[in-house]
Amino acid sequence: MVDDFRERVRAEYLEMPGLHLTVDQVQRLCGIERPVCTKVLDGLVEEHFLCVKPNGAYARAWEGYRSQPAKAAKAAIPGRTGRKAS
Repeated sequence: MVDDFRERVRAEYLEMPGLHLTVDQVQRLCGIERPVCTKVLDGLVEEHFLCVKPNGAYARAWEGYRSQPAKAAKAAIPGRTGRKAS
């Protein structure tokens, strides 16, 4: 049953990019009781599908959330132009 609700919540976020909802709003949208809703949302956060914004709203993880550190930019080496000698 929880898996069905998890997929329902996932589908709502996939269908509506930019969606930011609180626990109460997800409950009303999907018709889920609060304990189940909280479990579903926590599971989607653990999967890195959702993240929790500073205001407590849940959003898709790749909208302003980085689960891995950004790659470092390559540093330029002084005196090297990137051209090969002829």
